[in-house]
Amino acid sequence: MSTAARAVSPAAAARPPLPRRLRPARCTGGAAAATEMATAGPARVATVSNSGDSLAICRVLNGMWQTSGGWGRIDRDAAVDAMLAYADAGLSTFDMADHYGPAEDLYGMFINRVRRERPPELLEEIKGLTKWVPPPVKMTRSYVEDNINRSRKRMDVAALDMLQFHWWDYSNPGYLDALKHITDLKEEGKIKTVALTNFDTDRLQIILENGIPVVCNQVQHSVVDMRPQQRMAELCQLTGVKLITYGTVMGGLLSEKFLDTNVSIPFAGPPLNTPSLQKYKRMVDAWGGWSLFQTLLQTLKKVSLKHGVPIATVAVRYILNQVSSFAS
Repeated sequence: MSTAARAVSPAAAARPPLPRRLRPARCTGGAAAATEMATAGPARVATVSNSGDSLAICRVLNGMWQTSGGWGRIDRDAAVDAMLAYADAGLSTFDMADHYGPAEDLYGMFINRVRRERPPELLEEIKGLTKWVPPPVKMTRSYVEDNINRSRKRMDVAALDMLQFHWWDYSNPGYLDALKHITDLKEEGKIKTVALTNFDTDRLQIILENGIPVVCNQVQHSVVDMRPQQRMAELCQLTGVKLITYGTVMGGLLSEKFLDTNVSIPFAGPPLNTPSLQKYKRMVDAWGGWSLFQTLLQTLKKVSLKHGVPIATVAVRYILNQVSSFAS
């Protein structure tokens, strides 16, 4: 089992492109990349696969939740410029959803600029992973296909690289009908790989037992939230299903910015002014509170100083070192 982490915020859409001098080692496949990985440390790209379906993706993904609203106005041209800068830097896998505001539309704009302005080799590297989160209504073939076609049109692709499916109501077994239709659409060439998001271990096992070729499940996972390394990790190790993780840096809480701060006192610390910061602050409260979280940050800081990297890098590496993980 291996993990991928979503680590780049699309809120960066409003920022200038990354200077080329800051470009990291590329996240690519092929023999040259394999040689580099064998000599330079952990792999930067990995393959998710099941039943003959496979997709090579970066182990660190560009997450696009921040385009969904709550982070301020999105400048679409600046967003696409930022996506191009990340792709040029080697971070070429993008993770989005049908309900992340204009995320799929931005990807469509982005991929068309890559087709026009970049060499074919870069186009081959880029992967767009999206999610479909329908209401728990009757899952007919036409309903499923219409929604998948909508994402294909918005992203301007003939086939979705990965479709990650979520279901809100486990008491309604319609998720199996939906996944069977999704698998049929994959066989027809409209989807390359089938995946899940936020499914629990019991339902993942049921889905696999029904012959759905799931390649990965996207779940919340961080140094604070280690739930996936219990039953989920064991099942993934047995079946080869991978984990894509979100919340890996907890919206930015796992950083120097929040070290030695007290956010309980108004204006005494950095503001919790985004939906992700507010969400993961609630996770900290449920986990053990801000005082314990400060102890964790202090420990992570010691590790980061030892290796000459930021706290966030230590947090991401820890999750990437877990069984079956990618980070988003």
